[in-house]
Amino acid sequence: MNLQPSPPPQPRQPSMEILGVPVVAMGWQEALDILGGYLRNRFFMPVGFLNAHNANVACADREFARALDSFLVLPDGVGVDIAAKWLHGRPFPANLNGTDFVPALIASISSPLKVALLGATQENAGGAAEQLSALAPQHEYRVIHDGYFTKEQEPDIIADIADYRPDILLVAMGVPRQELWIERNLTSIHCTMPIAVGALLDFLSGRVPRAPLWVRRLRLEWLYRLWIEPGRLWRRYVVGNPLFLARVLAQKFGGYRAGTERVRDA
Repeated sequence: MNLQPSPPPQPRQPSMEILGVPVVAMGWQEALDILGGYLRNRFFMPVGFLNAHNANVACADREFARALDSFLVLPDGVGVDIAAKWLHGRPFPANLNGTDFVPALIASISSPLKVALLGATQENAGGAAEQLSALAPQHEYRVIHDGYFTKEQEPDIIADIADYRPDILLVAMGVPRQELWIERNLTSIHCTMPIAVGALLDFLSGRVPRAPLWVRRLRLEWLYRLWIEPGRLWRRYVVGNPLFLARVLAQKFGGYRAGTERVRDA
């Protein structure tokens, strides 16, 4: 697709606020249809996800929280479902986690797209592109760069993106770097839909295993990831999950106000 400047902003989708972040409340097919419409209409729309970890980071990093205001934020995981029940009386209609939803979105669009990948290691990004090509061969895939570029390399990378002008740009740099990078550097002249995808490219490449399907159906994939990578993830889950729930309870009972925390979580 040849991208054009974005049309005027469209109304925001129905959402539920979790710790100051509006998270869209829509079903799986509805989300595919709406995001597919943004792509067909060449409407610039950054997409991100909120899970317990991202919410904790947003509480402690006001710049990250402000950046999310420009994103269409999708619900990811059981933690935000618990929060929605406590705060709004109902869970989100669907778990739109990026690991499952992003490949489904790409596969659901029949007209050829240009899909670019930025981040992870070069090997994992290349493996992810191969897997996506097998899943949705109607599209063109290109790895722009790995996620380990220097500040000096950044202008050339941004220029490469603008020159290629992908419909979808998968940005895999980890939270909050990927969202901040999108917010600071990308507009409609670069791509239509930049998506902050976290570890998606690592999962798609097969070099980082996903939990078995039965574990995912129980919504315990976070526990499997903790078992696989305890040294890296113990703080995110063992400390972070209770902290997230405590913050949600504080919001429910009036003791928490979004944007008031100043201490950064590790």
